[in-house]
Amino acid sequence: MRPVDFTPLHRSTVGFDRLFSMLDTLAQPEGTQSYPPYNIERTGENAYRITMAVAGFSENEIEIEAHRNQLTVKGEKSDTEAKENSELLYRGIASRAFERRFQLADFVEVEGANLKNGLLHINLKREIPEQMKPRKIMVSQLGNETAQEISAAAKH
Repeated sequence: MRPVDFTPLHRSTVGFDRLFSMLDTLAQPEGTQSYPPYNIERTGENAYRITMAVAGFSENEIEIEAHRNQLTVKGEKSDTEAKENSELLYRGIASRAFERRFQLADFVEVEGANLKNGLLHINLKREIPEQMKPRKIMVSQLGNETAQEISAAAKH
């Protein structure tokens, strides 16, 4: 597969550098990273949930960190679970350490996380600040006291 060159778009856009770098990373194959499996679902207009299958991990063995627009979920089993009176003949249940990273859109924040029945649920919410929401701007003519209102709402 031939990589896509975004150089021509850099000449005609301003402030989309992060978007182009995200597209570059999405084009690269993830390799063999498939553990742990996860779902991403939309639970409302501005609400999302990431569900990860982390069977065998407890709350204190999972670390979730949100920094800027990146969410990192790490899991590491403690060595204190080794049973002294038994010998493991076959290991079919994965207990390896993992690290998963998710790119979050602007204004998406982590609301909370919980672990139930081996599934880690991370709830996300997009909250756009008031200064970023559409607003009405008054337009007036020079020398004229009456102003014409321009609305950001679409007219039908």
